[in-house]
Amino acid sequence: MKGKLVFLGAGNMAEALVSGLMACHRWSRDQVVVTDIAPERRTRFVEKFSVHALSDNAVAVAEAAVVVLAVKPQMLAEVLGGIRAALPADALVLSIAAGITTAKIENLLGGRVRVVRAMPNTPALVGCGVAAICGGRNTKPGDLDTAENLLSATGEVVRVDEALMDAVTAVSGSGPAYVFYMMEAMLEAARQMGLPGDVARKLVYTTVKGSAELILQHGVPPEELRARVTSKGGTTAAAIAVKDRREVKAAIIEAMLAAHQRAGELARL
Repeated sequence: MKGKLVFLGAGNMAEALVSGLMACHRWSRDQVVVTDIAPERRTRFVEKFSVHALSDNAVAVAEAAVVVLAVKPQMLAEVLGGIRAALPADALVLSIAAGITTAKIENLLGGRVRVVRAMPNTPALVGCGVAAICGGRNTKPGDLDTAENLLSATGEVVRVDEALMDAVTAVSGSGPAYVFYMMEAMLEAARQMGLPGDVARKLVYTTVKGSAELILQHGVPPEELRARVTSKGGTTAAAIAVKDRREVKAAIIEAMLAAHQRAGELARL
């Protein structure tokens, strides 16, 4: 890619993206700039990736082709105010700040800026993430392609209408926590059954990983795969019966709908 790629914020997601881009050779190291108020984070990026690191956001975005907003949502207004005058008119802004609409970013930057909004998730840290993207009112043909090229360095990318971004947040943005929550319960049950910790962890972690690979590679609906494992009168059937009696599926759906509602509330703050 041509032009300077600037990450405002040098947190974990920025690190995942830079790592993926360097591994894929999609951007040259001398074109990549990261900023952060923490000197140790800037040092980490310089030492690990040999990219440029600055403390001044306005200086960093000068001559930028793409600016990635990787700061906390509550810091975004201050950060955008600081770069508004320095941001090149033709720069593409890619925001991974959760819950912040493209319209809000456009308004904070003067109205005419091209903005793509993304919702990645934490498995991006190991190259297994999934991100949803949507364009703002000023995006041009190819802007979503640029964003997808960047984000696909850490996993899969889907395109949605912005009206669905709160749903994406509830499904995949928060989704890893749902899986970890289930794994916590499985590990506790394993402990109560007397399994050593190291054995329990290997059994649980590998089972979750293998189950995901199975459904991805075979493309079979989860309800069908579950039915294949659930023999009538068997151990799995006994477990599923408890889950059905406790209405676990309904609780999961209710929880995700609560996450969706909260995402909408946060977006309006």
